[in-house]
Amino acid sequence: MPLDLSVDNSELKAVNVSNSKDLEKFIWNHINTNNAKIAYGGYLEKRAIYQRSNYFNQTNSDTERNIHLGLDLWIEAETPIFAPLSGTIHSFKNNTNYGDYGPTIVLKHHIEEFEFYTLYGHLSLESIEDLDVGVEVTQGDQIATLGTAEINGDYPPHLHFQIIKDIQECKGDYPGVSSLLDLEFYKENCPDPNLLLKLY
Repeated sequence: MPLDLSVDNSELKAVNVSNSKDLEKFIWNHINTNNAKIAYGGYLEKRAIYQRSNYFNQTNSDTERNIHLGLDLWIEAETPIFAPLSGTIHSFKNNTNYGDYGPTIVLKHHIEEFEFYTLYGHLSLESIEDLDVGVEVTQGDQIATLGTAEINGDYPPHLHFQIIKDIQECKGDYPGVSSLLDLEFYKENCPDPNLLLKLY
């Protein structure tokens, strides 16, 4: 079921989106009301949720990072995550800033001559234990499980999935939220994840 968490969704005016428990209640009410198993959405969505954290640089409207660059899949913690494509483990890291990804894995892929990356954020701590860079991953392999709010940046459990063309020397991390000022670059470098997931 699609889910709109943008600043334009009037239903969110009654929700304290800075509180993960209030936001989680809203999300699961949306899922259950629609008799769904999972909610998805968020690519290029402008969100108010990031205003709770200084990590997103609230200085002015042009440099505030509040435009989401990935696609979120909202589902229960410990849900297994599978590789949508074959590749190798590029990097992994626990990104512990408030509002950040928490445990994160980046995979590297090749299709013919084209090299690109996929990022999986808000994972469990167990997902990044005993990993090795360069290990091959086959399409359909379980690569992780989802984390809880306590370790995923204080969000309701969900997967942040993002496609990245040029990872720019980043390891286990890459911006998942853009400012208006930088949006054109990130739109080009991080295409719509639905190209792979085919949800809409």
